[in-house]
Amino acid sequence: MKMFTTLILAVMVALFAVPAMAADALAAVPSFNAQDMGLIGVGFAGMIVNKDSLSTLFINLKTTFNKAFDATESMWTKIAMLVPSGSSQNDYKWLSNFPQMRKWIGEKNVKSLEGFSYTIVNDDWEATVEVDRNDIEDDNLGIYAPQAQMAGYSSKQLPDEIVIELVNNGHANLCYDGQNFFDTDHPVAGASVSNKGAVALSIATLAAAKASYGLTRTKMKQFKDDEGRPLNINPNILLVGPALADDARSLMTNDRLEDGKPNPYKGTAEVVEDSRITSDTAWYLLDTRKPVKPFIYQERKKPTFVSQTDMEADNVFKRKKFLFGAEARAAGGYGFWQLAYKGND
Repeated sequence: MKMFTTLILAVMVALFAVPAMAADALAAVPSFNAQDMGLIGVGFAGMIVNKDSLSTLFINLKTTFNKAFDATESMWTKIAMLVPSGSSQNDYKWLSNFPQMRKWIGEKNVKSLEGFSYTIVNDDWEATVEVDRNDIEDDNLGIYAPQAQMAGYSSKQLPDEIVIELVNNGHANLCYDGQNFFDTDHPVAGASVSNKGAVALSIATLAAAKASYGLTRTKMKQFKDDEGRPLNINPNILLVGPALADDARSLMTNDRLEDGKPNPYKGTAEVVEDSRITSDTAWYLLDTRKPVKPFIYQERKKPTFVSQTDMEADNVFKRKKFLFGAEARAAGGYGFWQLAYKGND
């Protein structure tokens, strides 16, 4: 009987002591918390991949995208106009007219559109990121926040990219009159007019820069319409790349030239620098204060966050990949060439 009682006590000690020892061992692990570790109810997986968890994940990515989009600066509105588009393309044959008021004597002088057409066709744009299902299951999602931020940043920069490409290629792309936007022989009332020169701005002295800048301003102010009337061009933007930025700012801010004479062009234009200008020598003088600007940003669909979260999609079934990113429809084109002058190649 004594031996039986001893055996019972030993079993009872074992039953209570082992769980207590296990609990003590777990308590000794630093900051062990099943809820914090995401272990409760998920079978020791990082996250259950289901409709609700995917919705939460991609809502957070969209929020990150939108914050980056809103915080990103852009410059295109300084030199281009926004034209909303309601179809696959817009026709700009109306640019052949530069309407101005005239004294009404007799019948109205109705301007007809020229025979040629200028059409801007919208392009599709996208930036897409894959999300591996394993990263969701393993709760390894931090790597996607920077990608959502970059997608938002890139989306906000899309109009800048389109407009600066127009600037860089203006010497080779046609505008509404059938000539290259920056050209030496735009037809005006039977004559040829140039909005392209070979006068350098990047030079050793501000006095020479003054002469170059002043010559270009004078040429632009002398532009006339097809009836020979001055167009009242008054350039207000000096657009340059990084190589000419210091010269341009000096010309716009210095009180005096190196010969001691006053700088008559101080403050006559805002210097806009863009690192996407590909030429180290080209500079552009623009009049952007009129309703029509030198460049056009045509927008069919604003950049929008999109995601593919269907767990039954082929991309998920075959490759275990979900997708998110941005989509847009837009294009660029040229407004009035009279509002822009390329100072050097």
